[in-house]
Amino acid sequence: MKRVIVLGADGYIGWPMAMHLSRLGYEVMAIDNQVRRAWDDEGGTASLVQIASPEVRLATWKKLTGKEILWRDIDLCDFEPLRAAIREFQPDAIVHFAEQRSAPFSMVDREHAVRTQVNNIVGNLNLLFAMKDEVPDCHLVKLGTMGEYGAPNIDIEEGYITINHNGRSDTLPYPKVPHSFYHLSKVADSQNIHFATRIWGIRATDLNQGVVYGTHTQDTALHPDLATRLDYDSIWGTALNRFCIQAASDLPITVYGKGGQTRGYLDIRDTMDCITLAIENPAEPGECRVFNQFTEQFNLNELAAIISKVAIKAGHSPEILHLTNPRVELEEHYYNAKHTKLLDLGLIPHLLEDTLIESLFSVISSNIGAIDPVLLEQPSVTWSNGGNEVWQKYAKTSVSSKMEDEIKEIVNRERR
Repeated sequence: MKRVIVLGADGYIGWPMAMHLSRLGYEVMAIDNQVRRAWDDEGGTASLVQIASPEVRLATWKKLTGKEILWRDIDLCDFEPLRAAIREFQPDAIVHFAEQRSAPFSMVDREHAVRTQVNNIVGNLNLLFAMKDEVPDCHLVKLGTMGEYGAPNIDIEEGYITINHNGRSDTLPYPKVPHSFYHLSKVADSQNIHFATRIWGIRATDLNQGVVYGTHTQDTALHPDLATRLDYDSIWGTALNRFCIQAASDLPITVYGKGGQTRGYLDIRDTMDCITLAIENPAEPGECRVFNQFTEQFNLNELAAIISKVAIKAGHSPEILHLTNPRVELEEHYYNAKHTKLLDLGLIPHLLEDTLIESLFSVISSNIGAIDPVLLEQPSVTWSNGGNEVWQKYAKTSVSSKMEDEIKEIVNRERR
């Protein structure tokens, strides 16, 4: 039996992952500080699907399966408790989801940009040092993002590119042009992980993940208390989720800009399988592998058309509207990203249209009365001007002052 720590185990992907590994027979320690729930309270956002507390989730899982998931309430920016948990559990692998994952959140204002980068970069650095000190042979499986690459006018390789220049050749990390302070933090994480593998010999797999969709896995479907999040607001929700909510609510599907922005997508069940494959086929000591983790790619217009098609079959007749794009990004661009390494390991993908029919529209229809139309107002954050006024408008508390206090506390903690 292998031991795995899942960091960020209260999140959209982290909780299903903890259950998935537990069901497969792994001994699992789940770590989270529940800050994602606090950010919902601060910003007035909420999951469409009601989610249970960690205590209820863990108790329900044990009751239904007889398996226990250990829980630790730890902030990765607090080094000593993190190191102590790793020393205690002695994991064979650590799956790292514990990061602020919203690009719009990071672009609201200075406080949100700083909070994002402190949380993500410092937390990841603390983890690397704790692994070096306590479990140097442990395998780190880190969730990155395809957004690190940006939208270059050449094919996107899986992490590395061979360059021929002035008669010499070398294979180097693929150049990255991220589009938000959040994505910049992920690039810094990737560089720090790459450095740690070269200097300390740590094993690492960096998963540049596309947009994940769906809420049902074999485990979340067992009981409502085991459900995971479905975010649809403009801070935490994806365009895909927003489009589905709008179509199911007989509202116009709102596409930002021209709609040519292309991204990779994958089913949440494929995320479970990808990470399991990475754990079961670990990197070598000193190796920093990079997998591009997605199964299909669509631009926004294609995505809107697919969702409209599924909605029509379900009895809706959605209109597609184009809004001014709040982001500073290329709206029409070349996009061809390689993603063969996980397929080579045995991944069998689920397809988007099947998931929409089987799962998403069913979940949305069952929770249609819980949709908050305020959260569908678009856009709430612009890359050029931020969005603090909008954030404050729907917040239950003053975000700026609270964020400042959190940042100061983290800095003081690190100094101590």
